Amino acid sequence: MRYHKIFAFLLVVLLLSSCGITGQAAAPTVPLATIAPTGTLGTTPSATAPLPMPTETAVTALNDISLQVELLADGFNLPTQVTHAGDERLFVVEQDGRIWVLRAGVRALEPFLDIADRVGAAANEQGLLSVAFHPRFAELGWFFVNYTDRQGDTVVARYQRDPTNPERADPNSAMVLLQIAQPAANHNGGQLKFGPDGYLYIGTGDGGNAGDPWNNAQNLSNLLGKLLRIDVDGVEPYEVPTNNPFVGQSEARPEIWAYGLRNPWRFAFDRATGDLFIADVGQSAQEEVNFQPAASRGGENYGWRIMEGTGCYEPAACDPAGLELPIAHYLHRSAEGGCSITGGYVYRGMRYPALQGAYLYTDYCSGNLWLLHPTATGWQSRVAGKTNLQATSFGEGVDGELYLVDRAGGVYRLGLDEPLTRIWLPLVQG
Repeated sequence: MRYHKIFAFLLVVLLLSSCGITGQAAAPTVPLATIAPTGTLGTTPSATAPLPMPTETAVTALNDISLQVELLADGFNLPTQVTHAGDERLFVVEQDGRIWVLRAGVRALEPFLDIADRVGAAANEQGLLSVAFHPRFAELGWFFVNYTDRQGDTVVARYQRDPTNPERADPNSAMVLLQIAQPAANHNGGQLKFGPDGYLYIGTGDGGNAGDPWNNAQNLSNLLGKLLRIDVDGVEPYEVPTNNPFVGQSEARPEIWAYGLRNPWRFAFDRATGDLFIADVGQSAQEEVNFQPAASRGGENYGWRIMEGTGCYEPAACDPAGLELPIAHYLHRSAEGGCSITGGYVYRGMRYPALQGAYLYTDYCSGNLWLLHPTATGWQSRVAGKTNLQATSFGEGVDGELYLVDRAGGVYRLGLDEPLTRIWLPLVQG
């Protein structure tokens, strides 16, 4: 009887999906998953000359994997990120300017940090966008936030843990590292992440509007549309690492590590290899995942606004020579498409050995959950699940397990849907 109920539930989900009903429902209180469809991610638009494409082999060892999400905690106000500080706690960032401690699924009674009085969140892509804890947070008590202020400009600031209470931060301890003027309200980037080298990486969008009208992403004289790398352990507020790729070039900002990005909303380092995955939100045709190997010395040009994904955004002036093309992409108009990529992590946890080494990502509109991994001939990507979440961010626990935050207010654990796979796959494939 239990299996009949599960089958009935999944049948309803499948029928709704086939009718094109996506909805914007509130966060579910039960795990949701659907079995991945087969097929490829789409093809290069006709305006694009033949280019290297992501490898999308139909049959792989990951084809038997189906993903699910399970509610861990609810009731957050427009959460934008979940992360850890080197211990078992999770920290949930809210767009309006608050960070909460989540321990074993229970939220603390008071916020860890409340800077709502200085955060501007009038537009959809503004607000408190991420937090990054110093690798020596237990010793130093330092953490860093990226937010838009009341004027709409980007602020990267360092805060200090309250020396008398490890569950709280001192809201008056701010030291501003960077302030970046934003010409429009959207495409603010917002991710902060410490790399394996100990430096702080900062993702910035191209400044907004549509089509990068100021050509910021290709302009090395400003910090928009870039990935920045700074040293926060030296002279305050920061130093530029001497081996950054544009140090000493008079027409370039030395903080720049890579460029040609439209809105790198989420990026992550593989904790096992040091490789970097950058999920860059597309304009109106393609969403993309970019890759930087751990051995890189920086300086990559990821193509925007010359390219959007694997397609020429400016056909008259499109030359892909010297550009780093994405390792995976999907089209908005395809069956697997959506509207805005939400980048994830390479799985390095212990609970699901079958996921080891796979990069997981999702889409804000479609709810698709993708698996991406290298093969002998290139990169392969496939849809391995679907939710009705508007996922704003993945998160990684100290143990390597992965989480999702939903704009509706939920924090979810991500894992394998093994029991349902055994029941559902024969019915789908037969």
